[in-house]
Amino acid sequence: MEQENIKIIEDLSLNAWPSHQMELYDGWIIRFSYFYTHRTNSVEQFGTSTLPWSQKIPYCESLYRRWNTPTIFKISPLVSPDFDFMLENRGYVKEHITDVYTLSIDEANFNAPYAMVTLEDHVSAEWIQTLFSLKHTTNPDHLRVVPSMYAAIPKDTIAATISLDGRIVATGLGVLDRDYVGIYAIHVDEAYRRKGYAKALITAILQKASQKGASHAYLQVVHDNESAKKLYEKIGFRFFYQYFFRVLHE
Repeated sequence: MEQENIKIIEDLSLNAWPSHQMELYDGWIIRFSYFYTHRTNSVEQFGTSTLPWSQKIPYCESLYRRWNTPTIFKISPLVSPDFDFMLENRGYVKEHITDVYTLSIDEANFNAPYAMVTLEDHVSAEWIQTLFSLKHTTNPDHLRVVPSMYAAIPKDTIAATISLDGRIVATGLGVLDRDYVGIYAIHVDEAYRRKGYAKALITAILQKASQKGASHAYLQVVHDNESAKKLYEKIGFRFFYQYFFRVLHE
């Protein structure tokens, strides 16, 4: 049952965050987005393979070499440990360990002042530009392609913002799929942190998602981000599983 639930969330996260370019290859999906994030620039296994790994891995490496980015494979609990061992022996290093947390929304702690949060049912250009500002994104390729990635999300969305002094100081995004909502893009301006705004964003998204029929939520957080994990646990999220990336720097 645990493996089935992991597969559900892995599928949901693929839907929630499309890449700029994707190729299906014998049960694998090869993703490329000018190295914007590890997730959107990695190979994920989503189906049954028929070709040998010894043939498929060099093919993926040739593609990423052409794109001038590192070759990256996502390693989740659904991936064979033998495959991970093969990549390690091939010189791939382990990077960007990520914890996945889940929540039953009816058990969430909604004790947060989320009335300050503005919610919209689409990702606006202003929301994206604010996200770039909060993340200090300056790469011209990212500025060019990332808006189209958000536009390509095939599911209903909940775009959240908090505005103070006439400008947006915090963003969040909920992506609805089946009976889940995925929580993404929680960012708060450095000058406004530790004021409860991240919790307010998440609470508002969960409330709206519940009204739209969601009964469960998931999110992904970098393993060593202890402050974020403490916040998510206060809301009611609990650790479910972990994934990481194997990266070949040539």
